[in-house]
Amino acid sequence: MKQSVEKTKVEEIIEEHIRPMLEADGGDIKLIDVKDDIVKVQLIGACGSCPMSQLTLRQGVESILKQYIPEIKSVVGV
Repeated sequence: MKQSVEKTKVEEIIEEHIRPMLEADGGDIKLIDVKDDIVKVQLIGACGSCPMSQLTLRQGVESILKQYIPEIKSVVGV
């Protein structure tokens, strides 16, 4: 049986690799849920209202998470 993505592992990657990048631009990220290998996050601060937020979500957050946890199907913003 295929193992699902662990929320604690996603939190660890966000804390170590993603949050510092977003904080440098005045933003932040909140992990909402991990279900069926889909990660739900909320971009907040400057990142939440940025017109480039979808690009940040796909090419930044999603690509970094998939690099460390290949089982992730997608990352969606809420």
